[in-house]
Amino acid sequence: MASIKDKKYILIPNFFSKKELEILQPYCKNRVSGGMSFDEQSPFAPAYYKDPLMDSFLNLKKPLAEKISKLKLHETYAYWRYYIHGSILKDHKDRPSCEISISACINNCGTKWPIHFEKNWIDMKIGDAVMYLGCEISHGRKPFRGIENAQVFFHYVDKNGPYKDYKGDTRK
Repeated sequence: MASIKDKKYILIPNFFSKKELEILQPYCKNRVSGGMSFDEQSPFAPAYYKDPLMDSFLNLKKPLAEKISKLKLHETYAYWRYYIHGSILKDHKDRPSCEISISACINNCGTKWPIHFEKNWIDMKIGDAVMYLGCEISHGRKPFRGIENAQVFFHYVDKNGPYKDYKGDTRK
């Protein structure tokens, strides 16, 4: 059976259970109202690096990520954004810590906001995710026309791959 390295990206319906979403959705709303930071890839969206709850889910979802990717993985980090009207995700490829990445939809306002992987567009419903080769495949989104969209990114590296030394991330 093919691994993520053969497919480049894989849609994962129902990545989060209803119970997990019942925890994550209010958490994201509360976290945004309690302070935020921003980054250059999506300058209008509050963003959180190594958030403790999201890092817990990074660990919790690793067995599923290994099953889907067909690889043994090391966790690197979790990152999440709370996109608002006008937010973009500039087309980019990721750094080595993001060899195997998962983008998962925690919540949205009902406005579709597809992500592209080298011009192949994918819609995700609340709870869905997509796994992709972050360092190899260009990805991004057009300006968001809705009100809110919470997305989390779980990043892993192949335990036997060229980026295995990025376990735990190397960013300060």
